[in-house]
Amino acid sequence: MKKLLRLAVLVAGTFTAMHSMAADAPKELNLGILGGQNATQQIGDNQCVKDFFDKELNVDTKLRNSSDYSGVIQGLLGGKVDMVLSMSPSSYASVYLNNPKAVDLVGITIDDTDKSRGYHSIVVVKADSPYKKLSDLKGTAFGFADPDSTSGYLIPNQAFKKEFGGNTDNKYNNFFSSVTFSGGHEQDILGVLNGQFAGAVTWASMIGDRETGYTSGAFNRMIRMDHPDLMKKIRIIWESPLIPNGPILVRSDLPTDFKAKLVAAIKKLDTSDHACFVKAVGGTMHIGETSLAEYQQIIDMKRELTKGSR
Repeated sequence: MKKLLRLAVLVAGTFTAMHSMAADAPKELNLGILGGQNATQQIGDNQCVKDFFDKELNVDTKLRNSSDYSGVIQGLLGGKVDMVLSMSPSSYASVYLNNPKAVDLVGITIDDTDKSRGYHSIVVVKADSPYKKLSDLKGTAFGFADPDSTSGYLIPNQAFKKEFGGNTDNKYNNFFSSVTFSGGHEQDILGVLNGQFAGAVTWASMIGDRETGYTSGAFNRMIRMDHPDLMKKIRIIWESPLIPNGPILVRSDLPTDFKAKLVAAIKKLDTSDHACFVKAVGGTMHIGETSLAEYQQIIDMKRELTKGSR
């Protein structure tokens, strides 16, 4: 009788634990998508991601497309965004500096072609312009992307401060006639094409076929959308050193069991539907291992930038 009683208690406890685990599993999953690109295209590129996670995790995946990088940063910090498949390193630094325990690193995107772990910030001008190097842009209007973009602000800002002195507030000792944040990489490129900016920054892997916009980057997305002749219309006049590719993040305070399943599902998406993963992250890339050390330099740069703006 005692054995039966113990068995009944054990079974009841097991069902209670299973019920508790099921109750803890979120019914909704919020995927953060950085702004700065065509919103309709971004939603379209991530629809397959939604379909995959809805089926894999039995959730309703919401595509949280923000108009700027800050929206995703605040979403991760405030519990409104659960994962990001391609985060700006500078934006990750902002999250980390606000709360080092807010997110877990799932991995880093690595180029399928040459296993490169990074990309470049570049300055573009119109192909038929007279500008061949940065110094040629003296007295012209210049476009940055977003204050929380790595290639669209953090890295070129540091380079311009070294080369021209000053900062964005004084247009780098008035080297430029104006300095504007356009809101994103696509807006920067379009600003150059329509004459709003003489030069502007964007990002690219700088490997692979130039005419198709390289293996990843803003050119690649725009060519796929509706600018097939883009590379004939622009010239690259400056290129940064290698920047670490964006991390894949999940919010650290998700229920433990669900978070483990989510991380497994992210890795499964990369391997079982790689074409979908490529569309979502904006290039022919796969997931590799990473750690905080890979982003430490970006975090330090962001910390210094933040101190300087106070």
